[in-house]
Amino acid sequence: MNDRYDAGYGSDQYELVGYDEYGQPVYRQIPAQQQQQQQQTYGPYAGQGYGYDPYAGGGQQAAPPYDTGQQAAVYDTGQQPSVHDTGRQSAFHDTGRQPPTPAYDPYGTGGHAVHDPYGQAAGSGRQPRVAEQTAHIPQQPGPVGEPVGSRQPGGERDYDTGQFAFAEEPDGDSEDVIDWLNFTENRTERREEAKRRARSRMIALVVVLALVAVGGVGYLWYAGKIPGLSSSGAKGGTTTSAAAQKRDVIVVHLHNTGGSGTSTVLLVDNTTTKQGSTVLLPNSLALTDDDGTTTTLAKSVDGDGSSGTRDQLDTVLGTNIEGTWRLDTPYLQNLVDLVGNIDIDTNADVPDPGTKKKGAEPLVNKGKDQTLGGKAAVAYATYRASGEAQNAQLERFGQVIQGVLRKMSSDASAATTTVQTLAQILDPSLTDKDLGAFLAKLADLAKGGDYKTALLPVQSDGTLSAQTSSSVVKDILGGTAKSPSAGSAVRVSVQNATGVKDNTEKARVVLVNGGYTFLEGGTASGTQTTSKVLYSDAADKENATEVAKTLGLGAKDVAKGTVGSGADVSVVLGLDYKPSSS
Repeated sequence: MNDRYDAGYGSDQYELVGYDEYGQPVYRQIPAQQQQQQQQTYGPYAGQGYGYDPYAGGGQQAAPPYDTGQQAAVYDTGQQPSVHDTGRQSAFHDTGRQPPTPAYDPYGTGGHAVHDPYGQAAGSGRQPRVAEQTAHIPQQPGPVGEPVGSRQPGGERDYDTGQFAFAEEPDGDSEDVIDWLNFTENRTERREEAKRRARSRMIALVVVLALVAVGGVGYLWYAGKIPGLSSSGAKGGTTTSAAAQKRDVIVVHLHNTGGSGTSTVLLVDNTTTKQGSTVLLPNSLALTDDDGTTTTLAKSVDGDGSSGTRDQLDTVLGTNIEGTWRLDTPYLQNLVDLVGNIDIDTNADVPDPGTKKKGAEPLVNKGKDQTLGGKAAVAYATYRASGEAQNAQLERFGQVIQGVLRKMSSDASAATTTVQTLAQILDPSLTDKDLGAFLAKLADLAKGGDYKTALLPVQSDGTLSAQTSSSVVKDILGGTAKSPSAGSAVRVSVQNATGVKDNTEKARVVLVNGGYTFLEGGTASGTQTTSKVLYSDAADKENATEVAKTLGLGAKDVAKGTVGSGADVSVVLGLDYKPSSS
């Protein structure tokens, strides 16, 4: 834009001084003194209008483009309305006077300056002007397409707000507001996202806990550790009877090579209830050898050997022993050393067998959680103090056995390697691999706490009491007799309730001579008036009748009832029993 504006008059000129609040330019008239200075600076043509023609003759100005001798129409390139004739003369007069100074109107609400885009009028040395016309400051052109009717008479316009083009200036505060809104929105989104992640994690945690709980309950149910909901054969459960439970049993004989005597235990793996047990068998347990002679467990181990004793134990206890493990004390010592010592609660101070000096330090100290090496373990397992019963020493041997199982590997191959390292000569019915696998299973139960040790109750005469031995024979060992093979003798258990001890031996002799296998049933706590001959299986009713005849009893004494462990027929001798009649 030009800094100066020629209003169309030869002597009146305007210059741009700024913009109003609506963005429109504002002009002012240049004073006459300043015009003269400009003419001196820029030459004789300074101050001429845009219509000035320097090549016109005589320096005359160009005539207006439309001059018909009538009123000259004035055009406004800023889309201003043409000047209308209101009754006053509108012809240009050359009076030689300067046009009046236009009033300053910054908002353009008054008349508008007349602007001739085609220059000054020709044929006259001075610029004609409109009579009675008031010069106005040129204004910014109106909006494109402005309707003509919007102009008011007298050159004034009727503006509305839609015709203004406001220049939108950048505002620094608006950027701050936008930044704050973005920050608030982002923070809200982050909070919502954090909440969603927290809910997702909580749901995942609940699902995991539910799965763990279900898995734990399932495992406890499978392992039989939920009372009332245990699986088949679970401990303490009643779904599978004790007789129907599957058990693996081997017998272990400890021979004390440094002294004398033997100790016998049964190792039981109940595969149905997942329970391991050590059953301690007192040496005084009464057995019956092949010829029907009554003997004790200690004598049977020394005389009949492994196979004979195993068969006799099967007969008395109604078990099915799968093998015999003879463990001499040197092998026990090596076994403890191989597993890396054992930790047990000792119940006595055990002196060193190799030290004869009085007042010497004991090899094993009494106390809880004592660590024993091979030599100390053997000394403790075979120790029997003066005046103690054989059962006290037997219980110590049971402690050592359970301590060894807790330290032995639960892996079958590793346990087999341990057994092979002992370099024992085992019973042919029990191989290194079978013994290693069996011990590995018991070791796993012992480490998990599913292992117990029980003493078989035996009366003073070596016989079993039906009341005191049922918890061991029935619950741990099964309590059912092995079916006799074809052609074998009928096994008869005899309990003496006559009050006369010799009547048991007399009944034994009669039954053995009659071709029956005699089983010692013990002595009753009291006497009974009448004798009884009982059978549990209907197939044994005839055998029971024959046994009654052999003992001199009548058929009225034969009845169906509970039979002693390992027997086909049970006999209770009462006061009516007369040995002389047998």
